[in-house]
Amino acid sequence: MRYQPKMRRRRECKTDYQARACLIKQDKDKYNTPKYRFVVRISNKNVTCQVVSSKIIGDFVHCTAYSSELPRYGLDVGLTNWAACYSTGLLCARRMLKKLGMDEMYKGVETADGKYFETEEDEEKRPFKCLLDVGLKRTTTGSTVYAALKGAVDGGLYIPHRDSGKQFPGYSVDSDNGPKYNATRCLHYIVGGHVKEYMEKLEEEKPDVYASRFASYIAKGIKPDDLEDVYRKVHAAIRANPDMDTTARATRESKYSKASVSKFVGQRKKTRAERRDHVLNKILSIRRKAAQA
Repeated sequence: MRYQPKMRRRRECKTDYQARACLIKQDKDKYNTPKYRFVVRISNKNVTCQVVSSKIIGDFVHCTAYSSELPRYGLDVGLTNWAACYSTGLLCARRMLKKLGMDEMYKGVETADGKYFETEEDEEKRPFKCLLDVGLKRTTTGSTVYAALKGAVDGGLYIPHRDSGKQFPGYSVDSDNGPKYNATRCLHYIVGGHVKEYMEKLEEEKPDVYASRFASYIAKGIKPDDLEDVYRKVHAAIRANPDMDTTARATRESKYSKASVSKFVGQRKKTRAERRDHVLNKILSIRRKAAQA
């Protein structure tokens, strides 16, 4: 046939196989040594960060963090914006390092400042290295996948990226001075400054739109000036306890586990006599209702 259809997951816009091949291909002299990927996937309602390695039978997930976990750390609104992606990446990094027992050795940037940071090698143990996997997401400057990258790097993971800051907000190219990176502008996004500006603009110019668009913020009593404190507290809470809530996870797994019996599965097939009785009972009930009417 002349037309060769793309592979199923590529047609579904789930996997870029060319990029995947580059990310999982390992040197032959590193036999059976896993090559880790920091996988970032962003949907309309959730942000997922995972540390994954590949085997012949498939991918193996070592650690996972979701933005839906952030309410446990004090962030109940805006779970897919730039600041939430940063917090999710930070959570995944701290959780992974604690799992490996390296959280005290590699603390990253304890107070976010937006500056370029790369984890340096310790004398006792090398840093945990991952490669960024963005899937089919467009890698434009300031993209939310880079927010998760910044959070993971500040959390202590070693993820190779450019030192020019081209990935993050605050990068610009001046015709006279050339490219430059403004770390203050990046920090502005990390602590929700862009959301604050938009809230203040709507509150002043379109109060009705502000009341509808930021109804969840208003219900929680969060004002534009409170956002930076909220995100700073979230970062501190994540560093204090990055462990997953096992209670909620057990509840979720029990809800969708195979042990739960569906009413549509496993029923015994009725005999001919039982089916006949069922039909006769229906006819009698209909006649009874007609007689009463």
